[in-house]
Amino acid sequence: ITMKLKTLIIDDEPLAHDIILSYVKDVDYIEIVGQCYLAMEALSVLRNQEVDLIFLDINMPKLKGLEFLRAVKNPPIVIITSAYQEYALESFELNVCDYLLKPFRLGRFLQATEKALELFKLKNQTPQIVEKTITQTTEKSTSEILPQIFIKSDKRLIQINLSDIYYLESYGNYVKVWLEKEYILTPRTLSSFESQTPETDFFRIHKSHIVNKKYIDYVEGNMIMMKNETTLIIGKSQRSAFKRFIQ
Repeated sequence: ITMKLKTLIIDDEPLAHDIILSYVKDVDYIEIVGQCYLAMEALSVLRNQEVDLIFLDINMPKLKGLEFLRAVKNPPIVIITSAYQEYALESFELNVCDYLLKPFRLGRFLQATEKALELFKLKNQTPQIVEKTITQTTEKSTSEILPQIFIKSDKRLIQINLSDIYYLESYGNYVKVWLEKEYILTPRTLSSFESQTPETDFFRIHKSHIVNKKYIDYVEGNMIMMKNETTLIIGKSQRSAFKRFIQ
């Protein structure tokens, strides 16, 4: 069964709607469930209908696109569609999935929707990943366990052993907590984990990664090969401190 993203178009230009509709007609994972020509209308739609993805214009009458986004408490995945590139940085600070600069071609449009689909899958696959993680965690020998912590994932608080974490990866407003080949997605910042991970075992090698020394296979130049065969890069400003950490 094909996964469908219930999608809302918000744009004051009818032509913009037509272009998106022409692009999505052959995209089997997108289902258009609504079209709004004013952002104010969209607020009502979101209150009464399930929406997974929004194509959002920025310059609209009455309520601008980014003002609308700030007004929505828990917005769906958002792809900005705008003729103005100067709003890109502000948009990404609001955690939009992608920013399409009009006029955009089908190939670029598909890149954005594939990214949205991946993010949607991440959010919806978390419970299955968590079930496996709980089983793995309970099987570990207590002799090799560091302190345990609780992390929020979906609507659950999951208890995990710090000793089971291979590395932590920043993912927008989320963190992927990697446990060998699987991860738990949690709505936190990477910095918030630094105070919970022992300095003798964990090191922040980059703005996007914290590694567990236990699972480092080898270090070559500015690259770390983890025991789960993941390659991570050491940030330039962290290299000398990292050498001291592993020594």
